[in-house]
Amino acid sequence: MYRFYSHKLKKPVITLTAGEYFVTQNSEVLHTVVGSCITTCIYDKKTKAAGMNHFLLPGMVHPDEILSSEVARYGMFAMELLIGELMKLGAQRKGLRAKVFGGGHVLKFRKDDDDITGSNIRFAKKFLELEGIPAVKVDLGGNAGRKIFFFTDTHRVLLKRFDMRKDQRSLQNEEIYTRRVFEERRAKSRVVLF
Repeated sequence: MYRFYSHKLKKPVITLTAGEYFVTQNSEVLHTVVGSCITTCIYDKKTKAAGMNHFLLPGMVHPDEILSSEVARYGMFAMELLIGELMKLGAQRKGLRAKVFGGGHVLKFRKDDDDITGSNIRFAKKFLELEGIPAVKVDLGGNAGRKIFFFTDTHRVLLKRFDMRKDQRSLQNEEIYTRRVFEERRAKSRVVLF
């Protein structure tokens, strides 16, 4: 996560990468770039609490990894962390609204990695449904990457779709992060006999 002041937007901007989340009650812009990942913008108009997360996988984490892993990269935890932090700022669950983006088919996953993008999309929709949080804007699937700018004071989102295969930096960042997550999962799932 990094911050800078945008003279064009005339606001502070906080850029999130995979596995991060951020909440605020200030007038800021939360920004991220997603491909197969999902980003969820959740807000409460009454308390002006707003936040964003960026996760890679729905919830494939083993119980013994919870305290040692970057749990925010997993959808279940990323959503709970985001909602919990919003509630600490005074948000009421019944007042929460969501905008959800991502899940693009931009990477070639191996068959043993399952349907990552489909799982992400199904998880995000089902989680919000079960929590009773209306999704007022949903832009999921397809083949494009998405650049998201979430204005926390107005809850407006600027969305730009782009071909991640032509944006080598974004594609490379997503491939590196995905590879790292799957390598960590495989290493932890191996059984060593001695």
